[in-house]
Amino acid sequence: MIKSIFNSIKAYGGTFKLISELGLWKYFGVPMAISFLTAILIGFATWGWNDNIGSFIARIWLWEWGAETFRTIGNVLGGLIIIALGLILYKHIVMALSAPFMSPVSEKIEAHLSGEEHSHRETTNISQLWRGVRINVRNLLMELLLTIPILLLSLIPIVNIFTSVLLFLVQAYYAGFGNMDYTLERHFTYRESVTFVKNHRGTAIGNGIVFMAMLLIPVIGILLVLPLSVTAASTETLKALKNER
Repeated sequence: MIKSIFNSIKAYGGTFKLISELGLWKYFGVPMAISFLTAILIGFATWGWNDNIGSFIARIWLWEWGAETFRTIGNVLGGLIIIALGLILYKHIVMALSAPFMSPVSEKIEAHLSGEEHSHRETTNISQLWRGVRINVRNLLMELLLTIPILLLSLIPIVNIFTSVLLFLVQAYYAGFGNMDYTLERHFTYRESVTFVKNHRGTAIGNGIVFMAMLLIPVIGILLVLPLSVTAASTETLKALKNER
């Protein structure tokens, strides 16, 4: 799995060249706008709810001594919780709504690499959108089930060092999952795709690691995260499909 993670990360190296070579930038206008607007909404939510969650956490401390310190800690934790949940919502909203635009990108990459046009089942924009919504709602629920206990464990000193890494990897896995499915939807059913990604966790995690890291870059990262991550995921997913066959 470690090798797959590194290969998936390395795949980002050729994305700019491939996008330009195939003239794919025109497909990314709407997804980039969706990504930018969603990020702004999540940002306002983080700013608005930070103190509320911090105050709620501070109520756990029943004593007067150290109350101010615990309130400060509560505000920090509140911000982290909002950011973590915001990132989860952000990526699934963006990936679901961008499905009709990203699937053609993946298809053109596949046609370029395989030398075959329309070699797999056709899908419509509506079916791509529905598939994207279905996959991302499923992934959202699964990710929340994993994230909530991790966030609770992060309240424990020292343990929170490890939970931060674990939380990042969980988010990376589901980000990579969504990017891979733009290719898988032409090859597999919903359930088959879930099984395929489980068998190629390294590919999903590697792709998602760069995806999540790019979100830390103001504006530019938010705009470029989908074009680069979807292109990288498409090339690696196609390699995995070829190896399985």
